[in-house]
Amino acid sequence: MKPRVRPGRLREVGVFTWLFAHAAGWVMRTAHPPNLFLTLGRRRGLFHGWLWFAGRLMPGGRLPRRDGELVILRVAHLRDSRYEWEHHVRLARRVGLRPADIERVRRGPDAEGWTPRQRALLAAVDALHRDRDLGEEVWAELRRHLTEPECIEFCMLAAHYEMLATVIAALRIQPDVRR
Repeated sequence: MKPRVRPGRLREVGVFTWLFAHAAGWVMRTAHPPNLFLTLGRRRGLFHGWLWFAGRLMPGGRLPRRDGELVILRVAHLRDSRYEWEHHVRLARRVGLRPADIERVRRGPDAEGWTPRQRALLAAVDALHRDRDLGEEVWAELRRHLTEPECIEFCMLAAHYEMLATVIAALRIQPDVRR
């Protein structure tokens, strides 16, 4: 599909976003600056606020990075977000998730091999995606593994990536080409 909003040029996104996107492309080893940043960057103030917020969740959150990447990958799979999936597969590998773990994310919380904590996280992602809520059993299991502040962060992280998948799909933001 063709993008509904093309990635912005320097004049449209400003120097900060332009430099940030180019640096991010270098770090992420993409052929060009990430389409997500240059597209959202066309709404400068909103992009800057979103970038700060998103950075507080990932990578600046308190949940372990491996947990965060499992959550994001599960959301990406459930939302069929190729952009999120491809980007976060690379990040998941960097934080130590094995290819078998990453592939198992597609099978969900009932797949063999998850720890009880990982199973609870993935089941909670599924519940939030499916029901837009956490039932009492899912909440109780999540609380066995996370503190209340961590549960807040978990909910914000999963919901944020649901929102981001919606924006990516609606704007038809194209996946980035790897170098």
